[in-house]
Amino acid sequence: MPYLLRVELPDVPGSLGRLASAIGDAGGDIEAIEIVEKGRGGSAVDDVFLEVAPGSMPDSVVSTVNALEGVRVLWIGRYAAGGNLFLDLEAVEELTEDPETALDRLVDRLPVVFRADWGARVSKTDGILHATGAAPTDLTWQPIERAEVIESTDENNIHCGARLNKSEIIVIGRRGGPAFLDSEIARLGHLVGLAMSIAKAARATS
Repeated sequence: MPYLLRVELPDVPGSLGRLASAIGDAGGDIEAIEIVEKGRGGSAVDDVFLEVAPGSMPDSVVSTVNALEGVRVLWIGRYAAGGNLFLDLEAVEELTEDPETALDRLVDRLPVVFRADWGARVSKTDGILHATGAAPTDLTWQPIERAEVIESTDENNIHCGARLNKSEIIVIGRRGGPAFLDSEIARLGHLVGLAMSIAKAARATS
């Protein structure tokens, strides 16, 4: 079973090696590691995609990692996509291939880019304009001015959104966690801004 492990660790040489060794000792097999955020008071936050060997438990991985000096597990959960990372620049490249559908294509890609469960584009007047299959059906427009965390009535859902224009927003969500970090929120705002620019340029030339 593949898992996503989000961990905070000292931003010093050798930290990743100690982390990888600990995960291996606990029966985990690392598929990929991605840096999520750096500069947190001398620490970094990494996402580790791993498989747990038959007979091993994810709790064992958590306990072993937490026992490392200066290391803290922030979240662990099943992650069906495994280590299939879809980087920001790759997402932007795909949007430019078909600029007229850039906004909807961005919604489709955001769950993979941010390891979220769903994405949606929501209008102030028309409700949900486009969404991935797992998105809630009761999403409503929120008066946000920038990329930010959005409060959810469902405590098991964590929402983050960014403004497209005066009447539309992009929303992504995770069930249970992990929480959206400031760096992820900033990335979302940047990607949404790029997608909007690509879509505007396509309309101007059509």
